[in-house]
Amino acid sequence: MINNLESKRVILREIEENDWIDVHKYASLEKVCQYQPWGPNSEQESKEFVLQVLVDAKKEPRSRFVFAIIIKESEKMIGAGEINIRDYTNRTGEIGYIVNPQYWGEGFATEVAELLLSYGFTELKLHRIFATCDPRNIGSLKVLEKVGMSEEGRMREVLLLKDGWRDSLLYSILEREWESEYQ
Repeated sequence: MINNLESKRVILREIEENDWIDVHKYASLEKVCQYQPWGPNSEQESKEFVLQVLVDAKKEPRSRFVFAIIIKESEKMIGAGEINIRDYTNRTGEIGYIVNPQYWGEGFATEVAELLLSYGFTELKLHRIFATCDPRNIGSLKVLEKVGMSEEGRMREVLLLKDGWRDSLLYSILEREWESEYQ
């Protein structure tokens, strides 16, 4: 079990089985998954997501770390943050986050991304962390830039959505860049 990660307003704790209920509150909304290849989720799909997270948490070596985003003040779960080790040899990871739209624009995703980067560099000893996002997802682009990630380029038609192929923008940050910004 991983210790909780904490910022000023949020706690990231590992996903638990009953979290599917809160996951479903946002994963069932069309606007949340408009840039994703999944969703809107049925209750069963939200349950299966959480069960898969629990299975992945037990794998050795572990490569997937998924956290519930909890607002400290209200103790409400408002989303999920994730970091995946994509290459052990080259110490590369990927972050992602999703927040209930009731809380969009309040800076929670930025706090979550900062916590995930910190965890990736300090605990997982990664050298490079990247993230991708749909070029139309301006909110997510701003988060990645706020946390010090640099745009590396556009990957063309890399993801198939319901309405066709999607480009992805690739952002990254290196350990030394993170250290100079956050240490």
